[in-house]
Amino acid sequence: MAGEVLSQSEIDALLAALSTGEMSADELKKEEMEKKVKVYDFKRALRFSKDQIRSLTRMHENFARLLTTFFSAQLRTYVHISVASADQLPYEEFIRSIPKMTILTVFELPPLDGRILLEVNPNIAYAMLDRVLGGHGTSVNKIENLTEIEMKIMTSLFEKAFVNLREAWESITDIDPILKDFEVNPQFLQMVSPNETVVVISLNTQIGDVSGMINICIPHVVLEPIIPKLSVHYWMQAQKKEREPEEVAVLQQRLKKTEIPVVVELGTSMISVQEFLQLSVGDVIQLDQMTKDPLIVKVGEVPKFTGQPGKVRKRLAIQILDVIKEEDGDDE
Repeated sequence: MAGEVLSQSEIDALLAALSTGEMSADELKKEEMEKKVKVYDFKRALRFSKDQIRSLTRMHENFARLLTTFFSAQLRTYVHISVASADQLPYEEFIRSIPKMTILTVFELPPLDGRILLEVNPNIAYAMLDRVLGGHGTSVNKIENLTEIEMKIMTSLFEKAFVNLREAWESITDIDPILKDFEVNPQFLQMVSPNETVVVISLNTQIGDVSGMINICIPHVVLEPIIPKLSVHYWMQAQKKEREPEEVAVLQQRLKKTEIPVVVELGTSMISVQEFLQLSVGDVIQLDQMTKDPLIVKVGEVPKFTGQPGKVRKRLAIQILDVIKEEDGDDE
């Protein structure tokens, strides 16, 4: 009964059985102990925690958004891709779950070992192919008769799309996806042993009026070096990482040495283009600034001070009179 929620009628029946003596408390306790024993299938070993699966799901939700943007631009039609599920299962079970003839592309992710598999449902693949060739996105399943041109177009399209995986994984590790193989029959593709645990990320995909699934199969051997980074603890540490005192000191020193322009504005004037073209050496331009009024001192392009002009050791100078306070933005 552990982990189960009883209805009110089941609770009443249980209390009635205890009160009438049909079931004793000892029998109930014994039944409780027996139900705690769970069957474990060594062929279906669970090598990833729920926390790690959630991290992988979060990473590939970002990947799905990147794919949506990429395919929308490439196919020039409505595209929507989202994560449907993330499960761990034996490689053999994954191969049995996909169509007997489908679009399979194999990628390496250096510096990680092993290879990962991208399986695209033929309906989706042909809708993409039709759009690339100028069609309306119609899906015609003739996967057994793929021409070399069709294979080349599909290979190029999925290779470019998978580059987005680098950005989706960058918070965990730097990878460089490389296309290694293209196949249509899963039986001819043996990446890992049948009992090897793999993580399968399933993506719901909509291309125009055609819908289907895209599956990403990631063997345990690929993820093994980065498994510690798939925990919430790692993510929180990465987010809360503070700069070392040495880094702060270096930044402060560099800021002190940064040069910024300081400009004193003597005034402004409005003249016509004709007058501007006729200007020559010795001409005088009347400014809208009175000699008794303070001048504006700009730091960069921002007015920061008011001052008055003068000389220091026969050099022109500006004496700061006041600081210009920043006004609050209007509420309108």
